[in-house]
Amino acid sequence: MTSPPRGRQPAHPRQRHQPETGDTASTRGAGSGPRGHHPRQWDLWRRPKPMVVLVLAVEILAVAGFVLAIAAAPLPAAEDWARFAILAAGGMLHILLTSRQEARRRSRIDGVIIDLTAVWIFPAALLLPVPLILALVALLRMQRWLIARRPPHNFVFSSVSIAAAATLAHLVFTAVEGISLASATSFWALHEFGAIVLAGLTYEAVQLVLTASVLALGGTQRRTWRKVVGTVHDNLIEAVTIGLGAVTAILLVNVPPAVAVMALVTVVFNRLAELGQLQSDVRTDSKTGLFNMRGWTESAERVFRRASRTREGPALLMIDFDDFKWINDTYGHPAGDDVLRHVGALLSETTRPGDIVGRFGGEEFLVLLPDIGLEAAGHAAERIRNTVARARIVTTNKRGGTATITGRTTSIGVAVYPHHADSLETLVQAADAAVYEAKEGGRDQVRFAHRRADHASRGEDRTGRTYPAG
Repeated sequence: MTSPPRGRQPAHPRQRHQPETGDTASTRGAGSGPRGHHPRQWDLWRRPKPMVVLVLAVEILAVAGFVLAIAAAPLPAAEDWARFAILAAGGMLHILLTSRQEARRRSRIDGVIIDLTAVWIFPAALLLPVPLILALVALLRMQRWLIARRPPHNFVFSSVSIAAAATLAHLVFTAVEGISLASATSFWALHEFGAIVLAGLTYEAVQLVLTASVLALGGTQRRTWRKVVGTVHDNLIEAVTIGLGAVTAILLVNVPPAVAVMALVTVVFNRLAELGQLQSDVRTDSKTGLFNMRGWTESAERVFRRASRTREGPALLMIDFDDFKWINDTYGHPAGDDVLRHVGALLSETTRPGDIVGRFGGEEFLVLLPDIGLEAAGHAAERIRNTVARARIVTTNKRGGTATITGRTTSIGVAVYPHHADSLETLVQAADAAVYEAKEGGRDQVRFAHRRADHASRGEDRTGRTYPAG
């Protein structure tokens, strides 16, 4: 995985990476400040103590394990050095040719970032002695650092995680396999295949556990499953990457010149991974991880078409922050971004799986609630308003210190099909007009849109919030 972004947390490299904590490693921010800062100034020391203890413990134990593994390893033979040179050349060429793609891909991801160099490191775990495995990890990680500097503590932890995963995968493979991949006597080679699969699972599991543990203890502010262990797409990419690494190992043993083909394959695969992210980005808001207007509209239109046929109208909630500018002016724009991310997460948690949640723009959000009536829509809006008002959002102030934002309010407009509009476009317009009424009525309230002329009139409760009659 990769490292966490500044001000929030990206992802640890599990051949993944954790969000950047101002330093980079494999943990989807804790910036350490300008590059080259003394370790005492790393942002690691401002992270939660359990996370700091875990990071240091893992690194100390890993280094001790590396020393023992090196001491017990045989001296590299000439064949080992030749294989090391081929893997090192392929890995370095891969990093060089994909550096810009990787920079773009990582900059768009707030969470687990899959590092694709497993194509070269995993075959080393299968074929090379431990000293050369660690040397290859160090070489490729240092090249990555020189091309795209990352916060130091994240970079160190990511590198240690990858090295530990590769070392343990090697120990598992050699313990189970005990023979060369080139000497399989069975046509099906099920024994060898099983050993490769077990080593691959070990390689993946070690990075997953280490990265997820750090993220869960404070490496990311939004501790959702997606942020901690990655999405299905993330894990599929990692599985394919490890599979390509196994193919590289088999080619290296049986047809070494063919490994050159894998260098081209990895460049194409890197591009495909970026395209997959781009396809997601087209429909996703980068700050909150919710749908952007394009993604929300596409999904909402499908829901609305079904509702139009069944006459079971969806409800639309438009949620607008009150005095959001005050947050930016008081705490700074990064704090404002943290508030948006936090509220986006709250909306995902407080809505139903089938509800369509998106960011409308600025500090406004849209929630489409399928198959819901007037009264239930009002209750849903009130629940969201109260949840946001009770939220405690931990962020930073303009000086980089910790700050907690509380007591923020929202004005919510509600429009329900077919009572307030006869299309998705007019539903949005009706909810927008209701938001303006809520603002003019004193803010921190829920307002229903005006009913269409051909529907019954509305009623108002004693608080001034507009609710359906009856």
